[in-house]
Amino acid sequence: MPQFVIGVDVAKDWIDAQERNGKAERIEMQPAPLRRFAKAAAKAEALVVFEASGGYDRPLRAALEAAGAVYTRVNPAQARQFARAIGVTAKADRVDARVLAEMGARLELAPTVPLSPARRQRLEGAPRRRQLVGMRKQELTRLQQTQDAFARRSISRHIDRLTHEIAAFEAEIAARVAADPELAEVDRRLCTAPGVGPVVAVGLLTELPELGQLDRRQVAAMAGLAPVARDSGQRRGSRAIAGGRPVPRALLYLAALQASRFDPGFRAFRERLQAAGKSVKQAIIATARKLLVTLNAMLKAGKDFIPAAT
Repeated sequence: MPQFVIGVDVAKDWIDAQERNGKAERIEMQPAPLRRFAKAAAKAEALVVFEASGGYDRPLRAALEAAGAVYTRVNPAQARQFARAIGVTAKADRVDARVLAEMGARLELAPTVPLSPARRQRLEGAPRRRQLVGMRKQELTRLQQTQDAFARRSISRHIDRLTHEIAAFEAEIAARVAADPELAEVDRRLCTAPGVGPVVAVGLLTELPELGQLDRRQVAAMAGLAPVARDSGQRRGSRAIAGGRPVPRALLYLAALQASRFDPGFRAFRERLQAAGKSVKQAIIATARKLLVTLNAMLKAGKDFIPAAT
């Protein structure tokens, strides 16, 4: 159990920091106050626990990393489940901070591995590319649902602009990765695995920097691909995934779908599961977990993917 835990609720303009069984403090979301907080947390050797909140938590992360403070960025759904488990139903910033402090003290939360400044700078465009892809997907859906000719032309023009922007980001990210020999080698190694292309590789490097540094169970749990038991008494419930980081999970699901179609080893694995009664979705999720464990082992050993003997 950590000696000292600070729960932090992140808002747009401030953070609420709550020491477990200690003082609470509201801190402005400004560089100087955040630096002071981060230095104090590092000096106290505290574990700082906060929810992943998109871009709002970025200044806090930057301050903690600059100070060398240890932090854990948890899935909001996992935090809500923990709050319900300990009987907390209220929803307020300081209540949330207190729950996060308690969560950090009671659970064995793995510290988040920060991206190095150089890697962060080179991979900075990956989240924006995902946003653009999401916008294009929405516009493609609207195009299918719209009959008005004028509106369809407007939507089509927007899709073309988004496609151009996506291609520009992909080219820029590829150039930045190629300019960093270490990063380029990791990217190349990941792409030797079936189903993994440049987009999946960069997404994993950005959203799962712990890849290659954890054991197979830890990395599966971090990506939300570890099966969770739902047993009670003599009843044995079906296992299902829960929690974890949604972006790497989605990337791995798509990669596993491709790997189970075109790689003999992964295809045989998926077919065995389906023959044993697993649904298609369950089989693909299990394949995604197998692919993730394989990628983790590859980076840990510094080896390329070796196809299964046929």
